[in-house]
Amino acid sequence: MLDQLEENPDIPVRAVQEQFQRKYSVGISRMKAYRAKVIAKKNVEGDHASQYSLLRDYTNELISKNPGTTVKLELELGKNPEDQERQFRRIYICLVALKKGFKALGRDLLGLDGAFMKGPFPGQMLTAVGVDSNNGIYPVAYAIVESENLSSWTWFLELLASDLDLGINSNFTFISDRQKGILQAVTRLFPCAEHRYCLRHIYENMRGTFKGDLYKNMLWKCATATTVPEFQTAMDELKAFNKKAHLWLSKIPPLHWTRSHFSGRAVSDVLLNNMCERYNGNVIEGRDKPIISTLEYIREYLIRRIVTVLKVIEKCDGLLTPRATEMLEEIKKDASHYHVQWNGGEYYEVSGKPIHARLPCRHAVAALWCMAANGGRVGAIESWAHPVHTMERWRLVYSHKINPLNGRALWTKIELPTIITPPKHHNQVGRPKKLRKSKCKQIGHNSRTCKGKSTTARTSVKAGSGTSSKAGKGVKAGKGVKAAKGVKAAKDGKA
Repeated sequence: MLDQLEENPDIPVRAVQEQFQRKYSVGISRMKAYRAKVIAKKNVEGDHASQYSLLRDYTNELISKNPGTTVKLELELGKNPEDQERQFRRIYICLVALKKGFKALGRDLLGLDGAFMKGPFPGQMLTAVGVDSNNGIYPVAYAIVESENLSSWTWFLELLASDLDLGINSNFTFISDRQKGILQAVTRLFPCAEHRYCLRHIYENMRGTFKGDLYKNMLWKCATATTVPEFQTAMDELKAFNKKAHLWLSKIPPLHWTRSHFSGRAVSDVLLNNMCERYNGNVIEGRDKPIISTLEYIREYLIRRIVTVLKVIEKCDGLLTPRATEMLEEIKKDASHYHVQWNGGEYYEVSGKPIHARLPCRHAVAALWCMAANGGRVGAIESWAHPVHTMERWRLVYSHKINPLNGRALWTKIELPTIITPPKHHNQVGRPKKLRKSKCKQIGHNSRTCKGKSTTARTSVKAGSGTSSKAGKGVKAGKGVKAAKGVKAAKDGKA
């Protein structure tokens, strides 16, 4: 059972029952099989508390097998310096393969996001995720911190800046959901950076007051405008429709959310923080495991993803990545309807709406066709694309591999006088409640044995029995005041 669970942690309970039946010719109930799986899983992974004491051994193994990897482990300082226990606070990891791959990519764009941990020691997982040459997600760094606030985001971004060689004057681009603390942290550490706000979350805030698809469509029209005059026209349309909605949106500076005001340095015109949402969805099953198991779940996912992309790369040919090729074909289709006027020299006048993604836009494609028609040396249209979209760059990014680790029995034991203990359990602000109640609304009952009535309800009804059935209807489980009124009414004969 232990070997099978180690190979397949998600083995179904039904499969456990069948294995017992085949191996021992013994039938067991589903609940027994489930309890056996829980016990075996705990023996394989270790419990949530004990894994904190192994963090130093794990980080040492990770660095030794992947030299150049950055791991920062931060502990709480005890009140007594001589105390041998230190509570866990934070851990940051940037694997060397991802670090080198992102630098080779040349697309200065990162999405920032946080997600809740789900174990008995809740915290937040912070992530930085980029966009690769094929517009797929490219995770760069991740951390587990005590909560999402200015302190934790500043700590995370300082370490990320060190890994990616970002200085205070770096013209980098971030996109986020404007979580607590992240705006101040980015502004403080990267005052010259471009900070985009996820448009989906802007709309979620907007529709709290201004409901309906018409507002959503107007917002998107403003955000997808590629020139300042086009943006202004879209904003004027919103103002004519609803002045309050226009005033609400005007309070958010356009440089944070509309393409017409983006600098273009990121070689991407993304408006949504989808890269982080996708990443968080892919590792969601690992967020309720013990801390080392969580970190290993992420590392193994990253290894699998690199292998998956490499398999796709092997099947591709051509100059550009598959997604870039699709986008360029759409551009060519639209450019065929544009009118071009050549001035006989170096300039071309083209009618139509431009786009910005560092692919040849419709204007450029139409002008290049006109240039070729007049004897100019143009070459393949694909050769005019930004290098970040090429197959060569895509291969280079994924040429860096994450190395495997030894089993836990082979990890080097780090001998230090202090022991890492888990953080104190506390309910975080906004953390979803997982307290479940039965049909009778009483904690501790389960759906299999609960009859749907509480002891309080049955006692109250009995006190008023023999007078009226309506008294029982006025009594509700867990509502002591209403139950007392129901009994009194029955005694007075007024129910």
